[in-house]
Amino acid sequence: MITKIEVGEFIMEKIYKLQNGTDIRGVAYPNDEKEVTLTKVEVEKIARAFHIWLKEKTGKEKIVVAVGNDSRITGEEFRNTIIEALTSQGCDVVNCKLSTTPSMFMTTVMDGYKCDGSIMITASHLPFFYNGLKFFTENGGLEKADIKAMLDIVCEGKTVESAEKGSICERNLIDDYAEVLVDKIRKGVNSESCYEKPFDGMKIIVDAGNGAGGFFAEKVLEKLGADTEGSQFLEPDGMFPNHIPNPENKEAMASISKAVVDNKADLGIIFDTDVDRAALVGKDGSFINKNALIAVISEILLEENPNTTIVTDSITSVGLAEFIENHGGKHHRFKRGYKNVINEAIRLNNEGEECHLAIETSGHAAIKENYFLDDGAYLIAKILIKAAKMAKEGKTIESLIADLKEAAEEKEVRIGINKEDFRPYAEQILSELSVFVEESENWSLVPKNYEGIRANCSGEGEDGWFLIRISLHEPLLALNIESNEIGGTDKIYATLKSFLENYDLKGL
Repeated sequence: MITKIEVGEFIMEKIYKLQNGTDIRGVAYPNDEKEVTLTKVEVEKIARAFHIWLKEKTGKEKIVVAVGNDSRITGEEFRNTIIEALTSQGCDVVNCKLSTTPSMFMTTVMDGYKCDGSIMITASHLPFFYNGLKFFTENGGLEKADIKAMLDIVCEGKTVESAEKGSICERNLIDDYAEVLVDKIRKGVNSESCYEKPFDGMKIIVDAGNGAGGFFAEKVLEKLGADTEGSQFLEPDGMFPNHIPNPENKEAMASISKAVVDNKADLGIIFDTDVDRAALVGKDGSFINKNALIAVISEILLEENPNTTIVTDSITSVGLAEFIENHGGKHHRFKRGYKNVINEAIRLNNEGEECHLAIETSGHAAIKENYFLDDGAYLIAKILIKAAKMAKEGKTIESLIADLKEAAEEKEVRIGINKEDFRPYAEQILSELSVFVEESENWSLVPKNYEGIRANCSGEGEDGWFLIRISLHEPLLALNIESNEIGGTDKIYATLKSFLENYDLKGL
């Protein structure tokens, strides 16, 4: 039976501030930089609310929820708190222990699990003192409105009175999900001569950044015959002592690049903390991330699904758009935010436009055949199938994107907004900048742009573009610039800076 208890205003105010788009995130561990905002108290209340939300959504009396965590130092403590909170309300729990975000979604659809919902304890690539929660049902990750509805349940004081505690079942989810990936790769390569070990003769190394992705080296690559000697930072360590586990981080990419070259590997793989993002490094140490990664997986999917639409975020390059179109695809550049990109791909399919890939430059990649789940391990598995086939022909994965035009320069600037109510002020700036661009002799607005302002810049020494947008979560203007000429980004930025200096901004 669902009843109500009194909830204080202080708790209500704290709870709503923890929503970060489609996730819950907060500072969970004492540190010298930020005040703790996410404790066992909030985690318990939110877990209870998720159980109630599931009961109301499904109409079921008995609910089963899977719970797992990445390597963060507060992960195990929060997992125990959640398990106690759920079972005290009569909810049955599958304890998955150390897990990845994509595998936690799979507990809602995979044979032998098929839970009503799942909770992943993670804060992705954020510093060690953060943690958070992601929630799934068989329909995918919860949307913003779902998270808000769940927090409403907390603040309304709803709770479940149960005569008996729910059960707890421990499962080794990582092993089970690794087997899914192994089976996928074997069937994908489909080699009669080496079906069991399609990576025999290949050296592939992994950098897990001390997150949850270390399993991939032993339980997937080695099982399929790969030599993984030289893999690094596979052991889970929530302090992330070596580098931030983030495929967008230059230090992290440089680290796996050096490891590939030093160990004479054929390919390097890097995951973020909870393995919903990934990137690659080529045999020569070249970074295959951002636009290059999108090009690789686009080419693979276009071979299988000619003419398909590829949905990307807003900051992808002109060269990538040309690559996709030259290889028979349609490029649909949309908004930043992996849920935005995924939902746009789903919308296009529902409206009859075939779309097999939604991908952000951050490394979030969701493939239609895999539930449109942003799964770094599945993305890499898909690419490795192609890599194994190419290796038999003496070719490398880099040759797939030999005709990808890379910009000569790129620049990213995050500009602070000195206003408490920052969004209306930011929108005013963008509106006035739009007029400025339209009146410019050498700049032009890009049509079919879904967020901020994107402009092509054709002035002397520029030959590039910029995109400026309001940050999804912070009082910032995010500016990205690319140029095909050395010094071009500085020329474009100088003009933008002279315009933006008229406003109350910082960090220019």
